[in-house]
Amino acid sequence: MSPTASLSAVRFVTPFVGASIAWHCLAAAAAVLVPGAAPWALGAIVLNHVVITAAGLAPRSTLLGRNISRLPDAAVARGEMAITVDDGPDPEVTPAVLDLLDAAGQKATFFCIAERVAQHPGLAREIVLRGHSIQNHTARHRHDFSLLGPRAYARELEYAQRIVAQVTGQAPVCFRPPAGFRNMFLAPVLQRMNLTLVSWTRRGFDTREADAQRVLERLTRGLAAGDILLLHDGNSARSLQGRPVVLEVLPQLLAGLKAQGLRSVTLPQGLAA
Repeated sequence: MSPTASLSAVRFVTPFVGASIAWHCLAAAAAVLVPGAAPWALGAIVLNHVVITAAGLAPRSTLLGRNISRLPDAAVARGEMAITVDDGPDPEVTPAVLDLLDAAGQKATFFCIAERVAQHPGLAREIVLRGHSIQNHTARHRHDFSLLGPRAYARELEYAQRIVAQVTGQAPVCFRPPAGFRNMFLAPVLQRMNLTLVSWTRRGFDTREADAQRVLERLTRGLAAGDILLLHDGNSARSLQGRPVVLEVLPQLLAGLKAQGLRSVTLPQGLAA
């Protein structure tokens, strides 16, 4: 690692990560210098790793670095919220999602998998042409993403940045890991690439829930300006009628936004100062 990269990584260390590093150093020193302390020192290190792992498996946690789960106060004052749609683009589902959003006059952010963008470039361009935003959701949506190291993180994110920029003409500024899972190596990579980690305020679990009404209730319970909602156009569960759940949820969700006077904006719009 270059001196510049090392400095960048150190500069991004959160209080929690810094405390973990200090904890490891103290435990190692105790194991060497204090007779009989080795088992206790090992136990302390194991406990710390359990906490680090738990933080990485908590999608909205900020222990491992900056993590946006709500829009800022300025967006709240404007009555804005954000619908985000993950795992596409999907040639069966995404066009219908776009039509529903257009009919309601609302905008959304699509966290797209780069390989799918490469497979369906016309559809990706259509998302942007209709005024929506495409952001980085990794190259391949690896299920072991939270186990990767900094080099693998960089490869995944850089490939996705390159593909989305080439296809749409717009480079992503936000990133969301698969299922929100990550580890402490991600934050320095995001910082170096000028990407902002964005999670959500609430999700509908529409990749596993067949009951569209239950998905809708999860999304709208306490819905307010500033919320970031998570839906899926890729890997969407099927409703009892055999339709992608997102297509049954969106019309009611969009009607609810209108009734409350809320406006869904893209993340770049909502996060702007």
